[in-house]
Amino acid sequence: MSSLLDVTGVWKSFEEQPVLRGIDLRVDAHQAVVLIGASGSGKSTLLRCINGLEAVDAGRIVLDGEVEVSDPRVDLDQVRRRVGIVFQSYNLFPHMTVLDNITLAPRKVSRVPADQARQEALVLLERFGLEAKAGDYPDRLSGGQAQRVAIVRALAMQPELMLFDEITSALDPLLVGEVLEAVRELTSGGLTIVMATHEMAFARDVADRVCFLRDGIVWEEGPPEAVFNEPQRPETREFLARVLT
Repeated sequence: MSSLLDVTGVWKSFEEQPVLRGIDLRVDAHQAVVLIGASGSGKSTLLRCINGLEAVDAGRIVLDGEVEVSDPRVDLDQVRRRVGIVFQSYNLFPHMTVLDNITLAPRKVSRVPADQARQEALVLLERFGLEAKAGDYPDRLSGGQAQRVAIVRALAMQPELMLFDEITSALDPLLVGEVLEAVRELTSGGLTIVMATHEMAFARDVADRVCFLRDGIVWEEGPPEAVFNEPQRPETREFLARVLT
């Protein structure tokens, strides 16, 4: 299995406060890697660095063995064509319909003809049960629908790697399931995913590998059955005891 993403010795500080402290992470093609850990452990910052939204202070982030995201000379537009990201806040444009939200980047960034972008968007909307919402504006959507539209918008760029940052945290508990089912469908289809989540049952079920972050360090990683059933570090055991009770 080839490596799609290599994170090596990455440090990131904000106002001289280290948030990532020498993070190492490898993600193989078609793998689902789930990041777990308490709020403030560095999960979101790591995802933002992978997508180039935050510049790293030290270390390397390399995509597909050829594109060094951490190089200040890199074309970040090229990176973001290959690496999609979805946040807990949907960030949909309120003045645009669902369909226009989805087709904007393919048309403007990838120069896809408008008719082609529209047809591809409609296929994606149907895939996620949203075809009836194509003409609606975001304020007419439920939280779960808006988050699924955000996922579809990222997928419209046909990324090689998808990053999900606590995408269910802002949702009513009744809506969490529909969003997680959309992610489950993507993992079963073989899309490479790195996901930060507090949904432990979901992480156990879909992840190929689970990474426990604490204080900006990967303290433990491995298959979900190993991390959840036989954690090796006392810090991992302490965290899981809190979140699984």
